[in-house]
Amino acid sequence: MYVADSRAVAPEAPATTPSADSAARPRAGRRRAAVAPTVLALGTVSLITDVSSEMVTAVLPLYLVAGLGLSPLGFGLLDGIYNGFSALVRLVGGHLADRGGGRHKWVAGAGYALSAACKPLLLVAQTLTPIGLVLAADRTGKGLRTAPRDALISLSSTPENRGRAFGVHRAMDTAGALLGPLVAFLILRATVDGYDAVFMVSFCVAVVGVLVLVLFVPGGAAAQAGAARVSDTGACAVRPSGTGAGVRPSDTGACAGSGAMSGPASDSGSGPAYGSRSESGVGSKSGSGAEPDPVTGAGAGAGASSGPAGLECATGAGAPAGPAPAPRPTLRAALALLHRPELRRIAVCALLLGLATVSDSFVFLLLQRRLGVPDRWFALLPLGTAAAFLLLAVPLGRLADRTGRWRVFVGGHGALLLAYALLLSSWQGTAAACAVLLLHGGFYAATDGVLMAAASDSVPTELRSSGLALVQTGQALARFVCSLGFGAAWTAWGDRTALTASAVLLALCAVLALGLRPIRPSVPSEGLV
Repeated sequence: MYVADSRAVAPEAPATTPSADSAARPRAGRRRAAVAPTVLALGTVSLITDVSSEMVTAVLPLYLVAGLGLSPLGFGLLDGIYNGFSALVRLVGGHLADRGGGRHKWVAGAGYALSAACKPLLLVAQTLTPIGLVLAADRTGKGLRTAPRDALISLSSTPENRGRAFGVHRAMDTAGALLGPLVAFLILRATVDGYDAVFMVSFCVAVVGVLVLVLFVPGGAAAQAGAARVSDTGACAVRPSGTGAGVRPSDTGACAGSGAMSGPASDSGSGPAYGSRSESGVGSKSGSGAEPDPVTGAGAGAGASSGPAGLECATGAGAPAGPAPAPRPTLRAALALLHRPELRRIAVCALLLGLATVSDSFVFLLLQRRLGVPDRWFALLPLGTAAAFLLLAVPLGRLADRTGRWRVFVGGHGALLLAYALLLSSWQGTAAACAVLLLHGGFYAATDGVLMAAASDSVPTELRSSGLALVQTGQALARFVCSLGFGAAWTAWGDRTALTASAVLLALCAVLALGLRPIRPSVPSEGLV
């Protein structure tokens, strides 16, 4: 659906002196790249892994409640562990990935491998404590992989198409979520010991996902370099000193489109700033007519500066030959990100809204009770949510890029509130179930990837994994508390009272989120980050 990089490289032209306007225009034969190859590779890994994990998720509520006879409170505890335990290690995973100098891939791989190893252990866990330990280990793997994976997506995308990139990834991820329950349903229909077969097939599929990650996903540094290649910021105005041959932007990292930079392309934030307009062509003199200084590369006016290895690049201001190496990220620096007002508000809003987000498993159990769905059909209920998510993830991601990510994010919780209202209404029948599942899937499409895209705009590149993990940690902890509270309320007062309380709390939290919206709109900035 999306082509990662189909731009043709123009042949090297003879030595000429183009104008600044011609240097700022993209080369003929090039077209904008929509999604980087790293995003598509990670989408494939997530698709395969979600087939595995959703096979288990689709049958787990019925397996625990009907098969093992757990009470709603006991199930709420396990569901809270399943959905919230990853919060305890997400920040650790993000910090390890940031400190590793591009080891995002391997931290994520360790998480995928740990989750895969937990699938066959469900065969021997039959009571609350061992099941809880297995689910905790499985969610530890999810916590380790989520922030590094999202950081890879962010690093390999440009700000103006980051929402689309997350939308494409979430759409591929949801395609796996769509297939997983269907596979589980077919296995339950075809086998005698259906649950055991589901767990073993899930393990085999998860191993395939780990292999795809190892073989086809580049590391953090390679993904970041790929983003620099696929971004269409313009043609470079560089040439080797004393020669007339042109040099491609990918060879030097210097650019004179929307802005110009000397030295290699960098995301560290310590290099020259993007966005300074170039006022001179290749080999041209500075705006004042003075020659660049042979040592510093700075002209007398808005001059040209010298890049690495004798390359001259028009930047409009003097710049160092290359960016200074970024300091090694620390855990203190990661936690200090909460001092940024915009990121802090995003994290607080995600936490508040998570406190009123009833888990998928409880939503499906409520649907089954309302409609009397037979046990053998229960595994198909997640298909409705996954199908809506799959259809809406990319359009809502693009809408968030155009109109503002916060509006779409809060609007998604409005869709969830409508789903709660339908569950509490007297509307019966298949149409009511389809409407609830459509709104439920729309909620995830408008919030999951959009929240990460919004948070990415407020986090520096060198701490991207840690910053995203901070937001994810608060949200996951809130949902863990919600699962425990909802299970206890269901046990004490019944499912209808519990859902009514959650709906009221969600409405209040949505109003607070509107008041605590980020200081500046979460819209993409120009250039790379």
